[in-house]
Amino acid sequence: MRPQSINPSKLAELFRREFELCQVKPGETVALLSDLTARREYVTAAFAALETLGANGYELCVNSTPTWTKVGIETVGACKGTVEAFAAADLLVCLHVPFFTRWLKQVRDAGTRVLIVVDHPDDLEQGMAPKGLKEAVIHAGKRLERAKTLRVVNDAGTDLTVDIGEYETMVQYGYADEPGRVDHWGAGHALTFPNEGTANGTVVFAPGDIIVLPYNRYITEEVRVEVADGFVRDIKGGLDARLMTHWLEDNRAHPGDMDGHAVSHLGWGLNPQARWDNLALYGDDPERNVGAARAFAGNFMFSTGPNTQGGGTRNTKGHLDIPMRDCSVMLDGDMILDHGRFVDEKMIVAREPR
Repeated sequence: MRPQSINPSKLAELFRREFELCQVKPGETVALLSDLTARREYVTAAFAALETLGANGYELCVNSTPTWTKVGIETVGACKGTVEAFAAADLLVCLHVPFFTRWLKQVRDAGTRVLIVVDHPDDLEQGMAPKGLKEAVIHAGKRLERAKTLRVVNDAGTDLTVDIGEYETMVQYGYADEPGRVDHWGAGHALTFPNEGTANGTVVFAPGDIIVLPYNRYITEEVRVEVADGFVRDIKGGLDARLMTHWLEDNRAHPGDMDGHAVSHLGWGLNPQARWDNLALYGDDPERNVGAARAFAGNFMFSTGPNTQGGGTRNTKGHLDIPMRDCSVMLDGDMILDHGRFVDEKMIVAREPR
């Protein structure tokens, strides 16, 4: 494990800056949701930052422990009164990933802003949203929202087409500044889910693409995935293909369950502060590759499994997240990404030295 670079005493200042982006005001109530594995220094830093901003804070620690590989764990919903408490807060700071849970929607529907903080301290500083990221991400989201078809290709042989519009488009720019908004400190991407049964074609993962969930490793040899009528039908290749196949098969709820094989969220990253090479620089600690791997500018995200976050009904542990490099993406035939580089200048954000 690499040593932490940031001075621990700087954390409170980082949290204050992030809370300012989240529009935390004097007198607001901010709840912290932790679990038995949460970083205690994040709780301390958050409380110190809230004190300087004149806001009120409290912590609620649950005994359920979400893990890197288990998405959609109902950490809060099973505890009486917790959903109601968070629904009454102005901002919820969640120290584990709450996506694909029922309780998150209830809290957001009540108007609570939700900020996810799960990355390594060094990445909180490095990945904090730079100037212009929000505007670029919102622009990307609106372009995605207007489209009816998405096509992605790459030189390795990928050629996948999906219809979109059945499910909502979602954007993350790194802070939760509006009622009901959920965001992830260190993020910066736009995504949506394909219309049911419309994903068709071939996806070829090349060396350097990342199986960020669940294995957190670079792909080392080509993997060819055949998709038909919305589902992954065949996976061919070496070790990486065998790992993907094992994960999807192992997470079937019953022999005929195909939910994990369904094509899930698709989109692209825009955060210039996020680093594709975090995995090479800092190792396979999941904490170093949560935001960085998903949000690095120009990546195309392919995923399988659940779609409840977008309004669907699939709730499965068979979830793969695979950010891909050097892809070209077209919306209704218009080029958005050309070999991993933005064609639309409004999606380009300058990197800040940190």
